Amino acid sequence: MAQAADFQGTSASPARRWLRRTGVLLAGAPLLAGLLQLPASPSADATERTAEHTAVAAATGSKTVDISLHSLNPSVPSDGDTLTVSGRITNNGKQSVTDAQLGLRVGPTMNGRSSIDTAAKNNPYAGTEVGGSYVQDFAKLAPGVPQNFSLSVPVDELELGADGVYQLGVALTGETAAQPYERILGIERTFLPWQPDAAETKTRTTYLWPLISTPHMTAETGSNEQQTPVFKDDDLAAELAPGGRLQQLVTLGKELDVTWVIDPDLLASVVAMVGGYEIRTGTETTTAGTHKEVAKQWLAELEKAVEGKEVVALPFADPDLASLAHKGTKVAGSLSHLKDATEVAATTVESILHVTPSTDYAWPANGAIDPSIVKVATSAGADKVISRSDSLQETGSLSYTPSAARPIGGGTTAVVADARLSTAFQGDMAVAGNSTLAVQEFLAQTLMINLQQPGKQRSIVVAPQRMPSASQAQAMAQALTALQGANWSESAELSAATEAKPDPGATTRVPSESEYPSSLSKQELPPKTFEHIEEIQRKINKFRVILTEEDRVITPFGRALNRAMSTSWRGHEAEEVVYRYGVDAYIDELTEQVALIKKSEAKLSGRSATIPITVQNNLVQGVDHLVLRLTSKHPSRLSIGERERAYWEQRVEVSGGHSESVKFTANGRANGRYAVTAQLYTEDGQPYGEEITFDVSVTEITPTVMLVIAGGVLLLVLAGFRMYTQRKRAAARRAEEGPDDGADDAEADREAAFHPESGPASDAESALASPVESREDDPEQPSDPSPDTAPESTDPSGTGERVDR
Repeated sequence: MAQAADFQGTSASPARRWLRRTGVLLAGAPLLAGLLQLPASPSADATERTAEHTAVAAATGSKTVDISLHSLNPSVPSDGDTLTVSGRITNNGKQSVTDAQLGLRVGPTMNGRSSIDTAAKNNPYAGTEVGGSYVQDFAKLAPGVPQNFSLSVPVDELELGADGVYQLGVALTGETAAQPYERILGIERTFLPWQPDAAETKTRTTYLWPLISTPHMTAETGSNEQQTPVFKDDDLAAELAPGGRLQQLVTLGKELDVTWVIDPDLLASVVAMVGGYEIRTGTETTTAGTHKEVAKQWLAELEKAVEGKEVVALPFADPDLASLAHKGTKVAGSLSHLKDATEVAATTVESILHVTPSTDYAWPANGAIDPSIVKVATSAGADKVISRSDSLQETGSLSYTPSAARPIGGGTTAVVADARLSTAFQGDMAVAGNSTLAVQEFLAQTLMINLQQPGKQRSIVVAPQRMPSASQAQAMAQALTALQGANWSESAELSAATEAKPDPGATTRVPSESEYPSSLSKQELPPKTFEHIEEIQRKINKFRVILTEEDRVITPFGRALNRAMSTSWRGHEAEEVVYRYGVDAYIDELTEQVALIKKSEAKLSGRSATIPITVQNNLVQGVDHLVLRLTSKHPSRLSIGERERAYWEQRVEVSGGHSESVKFTANGRANGRYAVTAQLYTEDGQPYGEEITFDVSVTEITPTVMLVIAGGVLLLVLAGFRMYTQRKRAAARRAEEGPDDGADDAEADREAAFHPESGPASDAESALASPVESREDDPEQPSDPSPDTAPESTDPSGTGERVDR
């Protein structure tokens, strides 16, 4: 960064300065017709300053050199202070600027809040130059090369008169090769509030300090007993880390007199991180969160910051009240979510921060209201609505800014925040020049409010944007620090502003729905969002009735539906859709964990048998209050149950991670294949899950066939017995005849072969006569009969399944 060519404290001679001023006036003479007039000031010295300011403004309109004010200290000067203005200048032209000089200029006081608005928009030049040794010279400003500057001037040298808001300008004069005469090549202005003595009556100023974030937690939890929460991303950790947005809000806010406005969902999410969390990294994958300590430290710091301060708890996840009023009320059940979000808000904040919050306030987006928004906002118990003065606009002849509290009927109080002050820091405050100008304009507006009616006590409320960035929070804190040390303002809590006596002349008319800003209406959640939310709720209601520990499901899903209608989705419609459909997909996934296992064809051999149906529960917790119904599509041929009906039902209870087999009696009346369906139902008769259909094949055996089979078996038994007795008789005869009768024995054997009924028994008979004795010592032969019981098979069963009889 290039440094200034000359050092502060060196200045041109008086003659040279006179020539410069004369040159500027002569060069600007042709532009007098386009002078930009400033509001008149009631002060006596303002007339002279206005004339000089007009001449300087006419001399040039050039923005050759850009001047950025990085700091102005002190923001609210007093007698005896030294004002220091620092920043950066950049030559945006194509030619070098030579013989340049930078100095301060003081303009007239503003005569009202509107004049401040005009001056801020039109960027008019300031008036009288503060010369002498309080300028900084630059020998040369090369194109595009920024240079820093710092000007310090005793406040007494500014010749400030009466209390008020003064214009303060930083102007650079110089010349170029194309125009070799001195002229104003760049100027930046700001405002300097001046009230060295305490005001007769100070304005009571309430500043809301919001702690709100976008939804981060999903409805999903781990399958463990701890129900480890799953986050859709790890962005919250970045906001909580040192330098992050939420960390800055807490660090800065604890030093300020503010009213904390907190979304309980943010606290619940941080507590979830402290206990351990997972991050969704893909459709089927998660990874462990690693910022547990960051969350723990932030929570501890917040608890200290809010100690002894007023805390307002918004409904859980900050539901979009305007969207609910304009789109959600057309969908039955939508308002019940707002009620639930309000009921859980106080307990969440109190249990985490150990303070008792107020839940009496509703805060619509941008403070814009209409009768339908007020009705919805108060339906859940709130009787105070935070609005804004650009919504509840003044229509009377008040010449001052009234107090914030306004009775709007039905026992409801509208707390009307000042629109100018509330929107003061919505720009890019990361740019130092922007933040300095915003701080000074904010302070100027607050002083002007007090000067409107110096002796009248008024209460002003400031409601900034819901989610200020880190740089915006820093600018807000800088302005508040200066304001709380100023002589015209004193801090007040939101409850005090609400209870302050309303101005009789202030408007209490709530604008109609047709007056609701179209820019805000376009950001609202569409009706289909609320329709989908109610569809998800119906799925949850059906699922919850079968659970033995329904809180494990109701709580995370209830909070997820609150998040699905959050105000923070404005401007992020696509992200809202992804989040909502994620909740829907997860309830479907959980519901499908309790299901019937599909069956193949069942075979029924006989008139009656049992058919098993398996119910599987892959949830961690048990399920009950379920009914399993088995229905025959041909009840005249195949009936179900003990009473032989078309269907039969049985209650089902299954422990977590287990399956249960439920058996039904089936009665076949005719052979054939008949379709059967199994379906789970909740106790109130609602179908649960998908039904399964399978066939039952009936192959009944008639009594005649049974008699034939029985007769055959009997004949076989009798034949075996006859052979046995004959063998025994033949053996007895051989024993009586002795060993010499071998020829006769052979003859007898031959005769027995042809006449077994009278001859000796065969070898087969011998085997039958004493099977154990003849075989027990012999080795097993290949022709030996196989065992009666085959070894157990591990192969899967075939397509057919024989039911238990």
